[in-house]
Amino acid sequence: MSNTIFSLQGKKIAFSGATGVLGKTMSIHLAKEGADLLVIGRTPAKVEELVAEVKSEGGKAWGYIADVTNETDLAGIVSQIEADHGYIDILINAAGGNMPGAVITPDQSFLDLDTNSLKKVVDLNYLGTVLPTKALLPLMLQKNKGNILNISSMAATRPMTRVLGYASAKAAIDNFTKFMAVELCSKHGPGFRVNAIAPGFFLTEQNRTLLTESDGSLTQRGNQIKTHTPMARFGKPEDLLGALQWLCSDASEFVTGTIIPVDGGFSAYSGV
Repeated sequence: MSNTIFSLQGKKIAFSGATGVLGKTMSIHLAKEGADLLVIGRTPAKVEELVAEVKSEGGKAWGYIADVTNETDLAGIVSQIEADHGYIDILINAAGGNMPGAVITPDQSFLDLDTNSLKKVVDLNYLGTVLPTKALLPLMLQKNKGNILNISSMAATRPMTRVLGYASAKAAIDNFTKFMAVELCSKHGPGFRVNAIAPGFFLTEQNRTLLTESDGSLTQRGNQIKTHTPMARFGKPEDLLGALQWLCSDASEFVTGTIIPVDGGFSAYSGV
């Protein structure tokens, strides 16, 4: 089988959340594979830094500043992207995160939940996927073809202690992914695909304090996760690249409405 079916050469990929730990590795890989990378982020310095890094390694990248939960911001960058590129082939929705107020710690109860923090986490993870999709979809409809890739989580289907807001929002991402797969195919034809990657446990800035102590050793929670992962390790950002390449390429052109776990077997293990 020829590797050309996995080619990303010349594909125009809009990528929100690209400046995070996982997003950065994914972005650099896509650019190295020949994609035109359209980095969307709310922090100009981080966007500029990633664009410069991609270019320094011979890739092609452009930066667009927007808060993915702000429809006015998104409308502004859609105009810019259309002027610069005309259309996009792929949208990757990777903006997301958690915050302490939406977490219920072992010494707290559900009654301690900060509802304002919960709303912010749901807005960032769920609306931060829905709104860019709504804003950028017209740039795919021009070609009557498009590919949307969302980022879910193991927490979506197997709710975990503590991370109430994040897990609920990611469950909504799974539902939205399947809904949009059906919606776009049924109304715009088989040229449209919507899928998600569900990473297992990767050490990122968001969860580092939950999983590791200040000396780098594992917390009790970190040890629990490791012992419930058949591969007995946390994921590395590079572990996402195979699924990413497949879902972004024509190799997966009959794949839509799926959530692909990249989790070292975590979702397959019952604990015994």
